[in-house]
Amino acid sequence: MAFPQVEGVAPGSPAEAAGVRAGDEIQSVNGNRLRDVIDYHLAADDAVVTLELSWAGGVREVVVEKHAGEPLGISISAAIFDRVTTCDNHCAFCFIHQLPRGMRRSLYVKDDDYRLSFLYGNFTTLTRFTELDLERVVTERLSPLYVSIHATDPTVRAAMLRNRRGATSLRWLARLLDHGIEVHGQIVVCPGVNDGAVLSDTLAGILERFSRLATVGVVPLGVSRFSHEPSMRAHTRAEAAAVVECVEEWQGRFAATLGRRLVFAADEYYLLAGRTFPEPACYEGFALHENGIGMVAAFAEAFRADTGRRPPGADSFFRFIDGAPALGYRAARTAAPGDSGGVGPGSPPAPLTILTGAYGNQVLRPVLDAAGFGNVETVAVENTFFGGNIAVAGLLTFADLARSAACVPAGRRVLAPEVCLSNGRFLDGGRPEDLPRAVEFVAEDGDSLFRALTGRPRRRAAASAAREAR
Repeated sequence: MAFPQVEGVAPGSPAEAAGVRAGDEIQSVNGNRLRDVIDYHLAADDAVVTLELSWAGGVREVVVEKHAGEPLGISISAAIFDRVTTCDNHCAFCFIHQLPRGMRRSLYVKDDDYRLSFLYGNFTTLTRFTELDLERVVTERLSPLYVSIHATDPTVRAAMLRNRRGATSLRWLARLLDHGIEVHGQIVVCPGVNDGAVLSDTLAGILERFSRLATVGVVPLGVSRFSHEPSMRAHTRAEAAAVVECVEEWQGRFAATLGRRLVFAADEYYLLAGRTFPEPACYEGFALHENGIGMVAAFAEAFRADTGRRPPGADSFFRFIDGAPALGYRAARTAAPGDSGGVGPGSPPAPLTILTGAYGNQVLRPVLDAAGFGNVETVAVENTFFGGNIAVAGLLTFADLARSAACVPAGRRVLAPEVCLSNGRFLDGGRPEDLPRAVEFVAEDGDSLFRALTGRPRRRAAASAAREAR
């Protein structure tokens, strides 16, 4: 078991006052070895916290006195201190198997760890879940969790996971739901494998056995040019339309039976099928926002509205936990752009270009035109790095963005979605400061883009903030 290292200590925090220093290794808290940042959080909540720390070969004990529940003020180097539970499935559609060599090492870690499901929102198949795991989840109320279902037919699921335990591991999902754990499900649809009648059968199985699921997202597989699976291919337009129709039909059945829609199709399906997106209310709170479901409706609503409201995403517990390192999907992206320029109605025209993925361009162009931002240029950046059917903004790489940025004429202001960055780096390791020209990275919600375009907050939002301040 590795010991977590203190990466930083907040100025003026209880930890700083007690003498905790960056570089210290935490050997134990209150006499207990820690398995992960969840253990740390529970132990650090006490009013008196005893830390056994090692530094430069020596060991010392530090006692921190504070109010119960008050953060220690420590950031830690990792989320898991013992061994991450890795995935032993061999799914043909797994995107990690489709990554080229030479990328960041962390991208190749294929986990199936319920703790990372809780902390980051990673999806787990539960094929390596155990009775001890169930006991901890239930005792510590580690909720919500995110579970990959793919199919409820045992034979189909085992074949998709290429793991015989795939046929039986959904029993853990039933037990989690029995204990009142909030679980969100996901179905990755592979054409000719689990679409059509199999998808309908899966949704019927969910209604029969797992109706207490919080939500179920139906998403298309991504196929990069590095895929070695000849049976995996992108959806046709007709296949995408069939998935949308199946999901909407089952939404009606779930609503009639459970009083809620439960299942939702990914935004990509509506784009692929050329279908109109459902109204924002149909997404019932945008619980699957970060999984690419309802993002378009939320973006358009926020961009059009003058309330300044940012539609909620599926923010995880990990984002707020004291001591949590900024890792993975929910890592800090980059500094927010300053309020500069203005190109919208009532502002002097300014040349501006937005670089985004092919799907992002399909969404942005009509929204901008309808709102009077016709003078803003949008460019669909081709994802030549991954190729295949990869068209989402979150998988844009430095190489592709640099190529497109270099083609934008001098004198234009350039924006790009910050979702393609994690800890200030692109998937291929490049950094924004190395791009051939300055690019401002903007959060992917509509309100942030409005502020970046106009250089001003929403009028009603500003007035509301002023009233609250009074």
